[in-house]
Amino acid sequence: MTSAPPASSPPPLDQRRYVREMFSAIAPRYDLLNHLLSLNIDRRWRRLAVDRLGWERRPGGAYLDACAGTLDLSAELARRAAFAGKVIAADFAPAMLRLGAGKAPPGTVRVAAADTLQLPFAEATFDGATVGFGVRNLADLDGGLAELYRVLKPGSRVVVLDFTTPPWAPLRSLYLFYFKRVLPWVGGLVSGHPEAYAYLPASVERFPQPAELARRVAGTGFRDGGHLLLTGGIAAIHWGTR
Repeated sequence: MTSAPPASSPPPLDQRRYVREMFSAIAPRYDLLNHLLSLNIDRRWRRLAVDRLGWERRPGGAYLDACAGTLDLSAELARRAAFAGKVIAADFAPAMLRLGAGKAPPGTVRVAAADTLQLPFAEATFDGATVGFGVRNLADLDGGLAELYRVLKPGSRVVVLDFTTPPWAPLRSLYLFYFKRVLPWVGGLVSGHPEAYAYLPASVERFPQPAELARRVAGTGFRDGGHLLLTGGIAAIHWGTR
């Protein structure tokens, strides 16, 4: 294979199934490719995201990791020295959740096969929530943010970590070359699913830029929000409080 196939958009009427099947297919190589293609920087991004959660106020509380994938973000929280609570890791691709088994200390993380657009939890259940590289894949971004707002207790924080596009033109050009040419080729070669790694840069291009995403978070009802660009704007952390 010498080039990646053209990026394609999921079928608009069935995006949920498209994304679920895609992530289920690449699950066996997902962690390897995440760390390889990000040069391991993704580990630091997750640490910074958990730092923003404010879990120290309620170390024994219940926390949601939505679009949890292979539980890297769940495990990052659960491994914190003073953390004494529980993490519910929810994802609508059970294959991803299964591959995360064993990453966190025993008994700290429970998994739930659940769609972030229809979370099976009562209102005001959680003391905080994280989403790592997941809201970008939701068929309804505002609907997903509203669900996160619904299941959080008043005063609790949501933290969203996801890719974005660097604002500095030289870095942006280099990043887009890597993202559109190198990453799809390597990802497709290693995973055996080139379409999934063509979808990734296409989904980032469609995703709101940080200032717009911050407005969408605030528009859902979250207050005291903000965002932080990471590694020159390759990724960003957003947060807000219910």
